[in-house]
Amino acid sequence: MAEEKVTTEKVKKEAEVKSEILDAEKVAEEPKKKVKKAKRQILKGKANIKCTYNNTLVNISDMNGNILGWASSGLMGFKGAKKATPYAATQVVGNVSEKVKKYGLQELEVYVKGVGSGREAAIRALANNGFELLLIKDETAIPHNGCRSKKPRRV
Repeated sequence: MAEEKVTTEKVKKEAEVKSEILDAEKVAEEPKKKVKKAKRQILKGKANIKCTYNNTLVNISDMNGNILGWASSGLMGFKGAKKATPYAATQVVGNVSEKVKKYGLQELEVYVKGVGSGREAAIRALANNGFELLLIKDETAIPHNGCRSKKPRRV
């Protein structure tokens, strides 16, 4: 008799544990409500434009340097020599400005690097896309008597 009581108590405890596990699984299976993360509002940012002979890269960041959006003419689908054209630069700036509009960006400091043909077109496109340009700075690297030049050719 005592053995029967012990076994029935064990069975009851096991049943309780199983029901608790099932309840926990049901709670885990219920869809959790997603908390919508608020987009941060950034009013002022930096635009870095790199125009090379072969490509144009544009990225827009906040004042701390955290990238908000970027694009290049290769990413836009241009190939070969068309990547370095002023038209490709305007398309790239249009793409990036669409990406960063959700942050509420209004004022930009523009830093241009390189000697490509899309420099002025990219700056003009930034101004036309509704950004107020506070600063335009050229950061193109200039060699101060850099590498040794080739020897003169003897003909």
